[in-house]
Amino acid sequence: MPKLQPDNINELLQAVQLSSKYAAISEDMIRSIGLRELAARRNLKAAIKATKNKLHQVAGAYLDARLPYDDWLALLSESKGAQTNTDDAQFSILNSQFRQSCREIMRHHASTRERLPILESFYATTLAALGPVHSVLDLACGLNPLALPWMPLAPDARYYACDIYADMIAFLNGFFAHAGIHGQARVCDLVAGAPDQQVDLALVLKALPPLDQQAKNAGRDLLRALNARHILVSFPAHSLGGRGKGMAENYEQRFRTLADAEGWEIERFVFPTELAFLVRKE
Repeated sequence: MPKLQPDNINELLQAVQLSSKYAAISEDMIRSIGLRELAARRNLKAAIKATKNKLHQVAGAYLDARLPYDDWLALLSESKGAQTNTDDAQFSILNSQFRQSCREIMRHHASTRERLPILESFYATTLAALGPVHSVLDLACGLNPLALPWMPLAPDARYYACDIYADMIAFLNGFFAHAGIHGQARVCDLVAGAPDQQVDLALVLKALPPLDQQAKNAGRDLLRALNARHILVSFPAHSLGGRGKGMAENYEQRFRTLADAEGWEIERFVFPTELAFLVRKE
């Protein structure tokens, strides 16, 4: 049987992007995974199927099927307009209706949905020792930037975010505009390289396991490359299917081995649905 060639990547890209489930994913990420699958599979059909399976594992499984981004922006606008004083200069993302709208939207992504029961304490606890944070980089962010009202950030904080879905990134930039946040979201493939922003805090929340599914040591390489004084890293306490026996313990052992090897100082936090570590790289 003839060996598949890298030239087949264009056919693979077209086939994957025809699926509405994967059409908005970063083309660089699809290409990266596709090239690896082309090298490992006997035919193009098998490589396409394997690429879709990998994309589902690292991204698609976390999202509801169809996300009404335009409706969500309208909801945020209505929540903002519900304030007695709707002057942009006076608007606060801490108002109760805006926060409730953010909570409702975050239910549509598995990662933020799992964090909702602990949202009031998660950031208050893990970031308590940092004082006001002036800059944040949220990696493989999903809908997590909508948790911004619960983060102890300085009033002038800048918030950078990246993920693989172009339509989600457009929504997040709209969210920043509605919330009056100095924010910027962009599409990125973290296996290809880390963003170079220098920040007070990087958020790598439940992102390392999916990264390591894509490429060996991808999570380690990302943490090493980040230009951040502190990194908040977290791991799920159980799988999306609810299985959790030994899962957190295994993640912790592997992460402590990495931190010890790198000489990082870490602080550990345990929540019912999540295990977190605050890394000090200074």
